[in-house]
Amino acid sequence: MSNRFLFCAFWFFGLGLYAQNFDSTILRSIHVNRNTNLDPTFEHITNSYAVVSVGAPLVLYTAGLLNKDKQLQKEAIGMVESVAGAVFMTVALKETIKRDRPFERYPEIQKLTSAGGYSFPSGHTSIAFATATSLSLSHPKWYVIVPSFIWASSVGYSRMHLGVHYPTDVIAGALIGSGSAYLTYKINKWIDKKKNKEVL
Repeated sequence: MSNRFLFCAFWFFGLGLYAQNFDSTILRSIHVNRNTNLDPTFEHITNSYAVVSVGAPLVLYTAGLLNKDKQLQKEAIGMVESVAGAVFMTVALKETIKRDRPFERYPEIQKLTSAGGYSFPSGHTSIAFATATSLSLSHPKWYVIVPSFIWASSVGYSRMHLGVHYPTDVIAGALIGSGSAYLTYKINKWIDKKKNKEVL
């Protein structure tokens, strides 16, 4: 039993080292070799997560009110719920894992934008992907899906370009955001279906 425990402990330790080496190597290739002329552009992209994640549901809800479209209002509320779920999961993981930011560990990584708290997972990315996924599920058209995910992916990439997140932080953030939006969408569909059955 003790041998198995030691084997598992060493295996997880080795996996952690491998993941850290992978993270630092990829991050260096993105951040250290970046085009510094693009720093202001990526600063704007990284800050756009707040504008879009607040603006998108606000626009949808306002349009729903003006057009007396309850479905649009539901979609807006669902988007807010998706983002709230992503934020909750992200904060919980940050406080549990307590991973340091890359610029705190590697001197060659510069902090080029504001970043508070722990690194894993990326909050900006999780919120961006929650917004993009929620919007895409509600409006499954290519001209909605493609721009939404290009924007969300750009937010994730900007976090690495600006030196405040590892690649695995961004990947985890994307999965959390997308997962939160998908679960919220399915739960709301189930609730609506149940309500319709009760009416019938």
